[in-house]
Amino acid sequence: MRRSAASTLLVALLLVAGCGAGQPRDPTKTTAPTEPPAVDLAPTRPPTVAPAPTGTPGSFSPTDVAWLQLTVAMAERLLPVLELVPARTTDPVWRRLAAQVEATERADLDRARRLLAVAGAPTTNPHEGHDMPGMVTAEQVTALRAATGSPFHRLLAGHLRAHLAQAARIADAEQHAGAHPATTAMAGAVVRDGNAALARLDRLDRPTSAAPPASAPAR
Repeated sequence: MRRSAASTLLVALLLVAGCGAGQPRDPTKTTAPTEPPAVDLAPTRPPTVAPAPTGTPGSFSPTDVAWLQLTVAMAERLLPVLELVPARTTDPVWRRLAAQVEATERADLDRARRLLAVAGAPTTNPHEGHDMPGMVTAEQVTALRAATGSPFHRLLAGHLRAHLAQAARIADAEQHAGAHPATTAMAGAVVRDGNAALARLDRLDRPTSAAPPASAPAR
């Protein structure tokens, strides 16, 4: 029952996300964050590493292949955004967060491509040119390139949050609906690493708190 429900969810997500079914909600329209906190982020563990790719093309289900292809497409959209960070902000905390996410995304991208090769899936990206939920559009990348400092942090936080949340959502569905053990193991790692990155982002990108009441005038 659990596998059937998760499979239905993943198929629905892929149908909504793939083939340009609609533009994603603009993740940048969020409450303006405070300046980066004085306390640095806690050290994070390295990206979770799934077992080496094994199996035969027949052991992959269509759900496994569809999830891997979408994972590749999403990572290929986010990585150019993360590569902008060193030139757009001097804040070491934002740079560190971006570097951590970038390392995980590159590992996931490499992992997904190798699994697709084992599955015998086409090397072409079936989502090329599609603006799907969690993906940064060309217009949004242009806006990022024009921003620096706090405005850049606000835009970056919105795009990271949208990507990480969507990636964790579809990975959770694959984890319960997929058939190939190494692929479902990778999906579990994506969920864990994505949720950990979201928690770090939430600590950094805290909304502006209400201003304290003005003190009474001196008598």
